[in-house]
Amino acid sequence: MADKEQGNQTSLTEFILLGFGNIPKLQILLFLLILVIYIVTMAGNILIVVLVVTDRHLHTPMYFFLGNLSCLETCYTSALLPRMLASLLTGDRTISVGGCITQCYFVGFFAATECYLLAVMSYDRYLAICKPLHYATLMNGSFCLQLAAGSWINGFLAIIIIVSLMLQLTFCGPNEINHFFCESTQIINLYCNDIYQVELVITTMAALFTLPPFALTGTSYVCIISTILQIPSTTGRRKAFSTCSSHLIMVTIFYGTLIIVYLLPKSNTLRDLNEVFSVFYAVLTPMANPFIYSLRNKEVKEALRKIVS
Repeated sequence: MADKEQGNQTSLTEFILLGFGNIPKLQILLFLLILVIYIVTMAGNILIVVLVVTDRHLHTPMYFFLGNLSCLETCYTSALLPRMLASLLTGDRTISVGGCITQCYFVGFFAATECYLLAVMSYDRYLAICKPLHYATLMNGSFCLQLAAGSWINGFLAIIIIVSLMLQLTFCGPNEINHFFCESTQIINLYCNDIYQVELVITTMAALFTLPPFALTGTSYVCIISTILQIPSTTGRRKAFSTCSSHLIMVTIFYGTLIIVYLLPKSNTLRDLNEVFSVFYAVLTPMANPFIYSLRNKEVKEALRKIVS
């Protein structure tokens, strides 16, 4: 029995992604829907990066961070959707163990980095609205580079600790992952080892790298809204609120789904809904961000008009 168990532990070379596999009649429709989402997401985010790089009027801290976010969303989407599209089109849902761990790493890296970029962007808006006289001095080029680099570095550190721990454990089956991508909380259920410590590390890392930027984002928006309420002009307040409300809705959806998936106790109901919640932060948010954060701005519209003309 010991030899058989050891053989099972070492023979596992691939996983089967079960996500959306329980609705075979809708596979083609899902493929077309995901394909449209992927094309729109890539086109929108790449367009923002091109505009920010080429138009000198967009060489400001706010658009610098938006360019970073769009670049991130392009990479984030590319780590998820092409593999999902291939599975829907061919019906082949297998993925190698190495490929699965690699996808898990990049998805975690980009998600953690986005948490910090959103916090940095909210802090930038806080300085612009609440400290306008000191904004140019505080948000200088060097500080912007430090904030952006810090966001990417924190995202790297958040997931490398988890993946390093996962690589030290052994898989023994079953090899089925009830998700549409290799998500860490799903993978650890396939280990032969006691997963309590791994779950504890994942929850701790998620708390350390999610709650601080979430708190900073929330605090910034509270101060922004408080300042907006003091604007004497009704038109000015309405205009400012319309922009902030869109940003706040997207931030709430992104952080809310992350907290539900990674921090709340894993009840049976939440386990069943994890796949649905993951669609919000992994698929819909990257598609919506270019339209919410950038394409509604007058400066971006003007830069786009110049390129088109």
